[in-house]
Amino acid sequence: MNLPWHLYVMALLYFVAGMNHFRTPRVYQKIIPRYLPNPILLNQLSGGIEIILSIALVIPTTSTFAAWGIILLLLAVFPTHIFMLTTPEASMGLPKWLLYLRLPLQFLLMYWAYNYT
Repeated sequence: MNLPWHLYVMALLYFVAGMNHFRTPRVYQKIIPRYLPNPILLNQLSGGIEIILSIALVIPTTSTFAAWGIILLLLAVFPTHIFMLTTPEASMGLPKWLLYLRLPLQFLLMYWAYNYT
């Protein structure tokens, strides 16, 4: 395949993250905002979508579509990061500075994906 190596790094990152949704589901379910219904299903959907998009990233004909999908996914899960920041029981014991750092990191990840659109 004729794709840049860093695209494969991104694909691996999202593949591992997606698999973790199924390996340790309670961690992810805990950080889903309470106003969203059915955290078990939402966790499974987001993990499955991450896996599918990661595979689609390394297929040249679907790579652009997958990059847009990752941007949309990162936007969709952004409320989770705010929920973690504002809800102590969802913070997973992470320090506040790290939770704040995660917010702009999401935009950097979106920019990284945008480079492949």
